[in-house]
Amino acid sequence: MQAQDMKNVFCMKGGQGESSYLKNSKVQFRNLQMMLRALEETLDKVVLPHHGPGRLLLTAADLGCSCGRNTLVVADAIVQHMTKLCRRRGKGEHGDDAAADPEFCFYFSDLPSNDFNTLFGLLPHRGAASSGEGGRGRRHYFAAAVPGSFHDRLFPERSIDVFTSTFCLHWLSQVPEEVADKWSPAYNKEKVFVHGGSEETGAAYRRQFQSDMARFLRCRAAELKPGGAMFLVFLGRPSSAGPTDQGRSLSQFGAMFEESWRDLVGEGLIDGERMDSFNVPSYAATLEEFREVVDADGSFEVNRLELVMGSPLAVDDDDDDSHDRRAVGRTVANNQRSVFGPLVEAHIGKELADELFVRVQSRAEALDDELVDEMRVHIHIVCSLSLV
Repeated sequence: MQAQDMKNVFCMKGGQGESSYLKNSKVQFRNLQMMLRALEETLDKVVLPHHGPGRLLLTAADLGCSCGRNTLVVADAIVQHMTKLCRRRGKGEHGDDAAADPEFCFYFSDLPSNDFNTLFGLLPHRGAASSGEGGRGRRHYFAAAVPGSFHDRLFPERSIDVFTSTFCLHWLSQVPEEVADKWSPAYNKEKVFVHGGSEETGAAYRRQFQSDMARFLRCRAAELKPGGAMFLVFLGRPSSAGPTDQGRSLSQFGAMFEESWRDLVGEGLIDGERMDSFNVPSYAATLEEFREVVDADGSFEVNRLELVMGSPLAVDDDDDDSHDRRAVGRTVANNQRSVFGPLVEAHIGKELADELFVRVQSRAEALDDELVDEMRVHIHIVCSLSLV
């Protein structure tokens, strides 16, 4: 799938149905809660501009915002922390903090295929900033949608104070061309992930990741104001793992997904070539692979760069350890469909996609205990960058 095709069809599953991203992003929420302190440390690095008469305007953007509530958590965290910083500076300069409260414009950005309608339906009403309890539940920023790929320019030069991107940058701009070329050594025959692929397949994905990340950094360096910063969270892997070893979690979940595709081939519902032409454009990098691109770009100083273990699978909104096979199977199938569903439906249609995810659910039901444990080993790269 080429870059233009990706922009037209790729998104997390919209709406508010059982398999929507809105209803299947609780794990991401738990992970985000663990990382908010790192976000605040990034915000502490932002150089606040001096301004004349009138209120200071600060701008922030979440890249790959999707259509769930987690991006609103990010927006609130940024506004609250930056307001505290501005009040602290204002009090030191003027002896009072009321005049120091800035205004905020927060940009929610994702591909045009994203369900912005669902996202903006979640936004609270905007209200005046308040430090008291009565201010909770209201929105203290102006909001706007910016459709487009974060691998391209999205904003005017020197216009953004803070960029965030959470659980997104492992998504590539396209499937590497060699991976979909049946005459290439990197052709990913009978597979849909880089995990478990050939050495040539892994090398192609690695090159695509580094090319995409280089474009991402060039664009953000142009768009950030002097003194601006970025907070990034995305899937990663240990340095000891090669490009085709994307982690135990993907080994288990990816195998179920691929085996379900093979069921469709074995039952004559699709032919083998149709499966071979479908690949998921996702790559979990190592810290070294990411650092290499940052150093080559030269625009950013690294404040924090680490691997963080993810949160366990969230089954049926139940926080205890009790669950039944159907609940786990349904949760796994819905989670996978919320992420991969739009790509699958664009490739084989909704009816066959339904068949595919029925088989994913059946496999997950048979491995319920093992799957809940496996979700504990999702690994994320957490990174804080400041513009040099």
